[in-house]
Amino acid sequence: MSAQVKRLIMLADARLKHASMNWQIRRKAQQILSKPINSDQAPIVFFNASTRLRGLSLNAAFSLLSAWSLQMKGVPVIPFVCTRGMKRCVLGTNRYEISNPPPCQRCIQQSQVLYKNLNVSKYEYTEDADLRAAIQGLDIHALSTYKYQNMPLGQLVLPSARWILRRHNLEANPETLTILKDYILSAWSIRHAFEALLKEVNPQSVVVFNGMMYPEAVVRWVSTQHDIPSYSHEVGIAPFSAFFTPGEATAYPVSIPDDYHLNEKQNIKLDDYLSRRFKGKFTMAGQQFWPEISNLDEKFLKKAENFTQIVPVFTNVIFDTSQPHANVIFSNMFEWLDQVVEIAKAHKDTLFIIRAHPDEARPGKASEESVADWVRQRKIKNIPNIEFVRPDEYFSSYEMIQRAKFIMIYNSTIGLEASIMGKPVLCAGKARFTQLETVFFPKSIKAFREQADAMLRAESIDVPPSFKENARRFLYFQLYRTSLPFTDFLEEDNVWRGYVRLKDFEPQALLPENSPTTHAIHEGLLHQGDFLLKEN
Repeated sequence: MSAQVKRLIMLADARLKHASMNWQIRRKAQQILSKPINSDQAPIVFFNASTRLRGLSLNAAFSLLSAWSLQMKGVPVIPFVCTRGMKRCVLGTNRYEISNPPPCQRCIQQSQVLYKNLNVSKYEYTEDADLRAAIQGLDIHALSTYKYQNMPLGQLVLPSARWILRRHNLEANPETLTILKDYILSAWSIRHAFEALLKEVNPQSVVVFNGMMYPEAVVRWVSTQHDIPSYSHEVGIAPFSAFFTPGEATAYPVSIPDDYHLNEKQNIKLDDYLSRRFKGKFTMAGQQFWPEISNLDEKFLKKAENFTQIVPVFTNVIFDTSQPHANVIFSNMFEWLDQVVEIAKAHKDTLFIIRAHPDEARPGKASEESVADWVRQRKIKNIPNIEFVRPDEYFSSYEMIQRAKFIMIYNSTIGLEASIMGKPVLCAGKARFTQLETVFFPKSIKAFREQADAMLRAESIDVPPSFKENARRFLYFQLYRTSLPFTDFLEEDNVWRGYVRLKDFEPQALLPENSPTTHAIHEGLLHQGDFLLKEN
């Protein structure tokens, strides 16, 4: 059977599965949305234009099920829905064929399925000729920082441009300029469409997907200007779970009480999770990062014998939407890596192992500005005491950590795990867990260099016992309090990674009195709650 025939068979199978899924959604919507709503109550607006074109992604499912649950309790819900509302949306941008228009028809058809029986508000694109003329001759820097009538359009669209181009440092080429200009024009159009909706319905609050992709960032910004509470959501750390917050979801703001400590049952539960995690048996946003984990090979171990100590260095994906929050000491991760090289050159007795994040080589999302590129450009292989580990090399990071004197991270979650293992961690970027004292986190580049030098010269490093305890508290809280599980309602669609289908559940299961997850969401959206699961 030829590759082309196999591809056609796979495509036909995917279409059949998605058709079945859409029928299921229509049927479920008809069951769920048959009850009357409370017309005296102000509505809640939901907006998610950046997580799918067709099919049902995790984040699209989170917002859909939350909206269904609210409306079942009589709360009016209004999905703000794109109907050719942007010159170029994020997922509809083809960076290789920039002239290709977004696949609006497929997206609109999927929206009609998802929002069936809901009171949708549709918006279309309207171009501002004055704005187009104003940005026409601007370069990348000017576009990235551009303000129009006091609206920071450049700042709002920059994370989306970086994400779709898979790089932090944007290249000065016609394709990048086109993307930035189209995003800016679209953002301005969304502003006016959304302000018209606010004037019409005066909602009690607005719920958006992560708040960093430019359509949702614009809606969140407009809501703030009008003093309307806004909430954002992202995938949680547990499988099929969501994180909701009144803050910025990609920054993961969590308030853990000072007197919150794990009991024996909770410690056992966390240890069970960690035992699986250390074997690579975990997923994040539907992705299995480690298909396998192998032990350190003989070649590596033999090289390590030539040095007095080992320091693993764990990197992140440079265009990830967590990175703007991380860049508080260094301007970006590569500036930090340049500093690591200077530190390595000054400590030739130490083997530094720079490990690329496995997501950096994910098919369809591979980084265009990768650590591997940086390694080649800086000629890192010519530095005897630096070893580079590619993103597709699956030997155990945890075995490396056990052998290390300490580890360096930018804002990688493995820093939290290393603290739990009792290892010193030197952190260079603001991470989810740096809101607690879990790692060594200097406040300036100078302080970072001084602390790195001191840790490398020290015979031993004293780690405050609170680091390990706080790391365990944070991870447990993140797994079992802030991650709202949708496992009762969702399962993998077996077509695309990160996409889901509905389980066969009774409509009453979505009611807050029957679901700890929807109870937390209702409390958060309707009563300024904390979006936390109750303790078992």
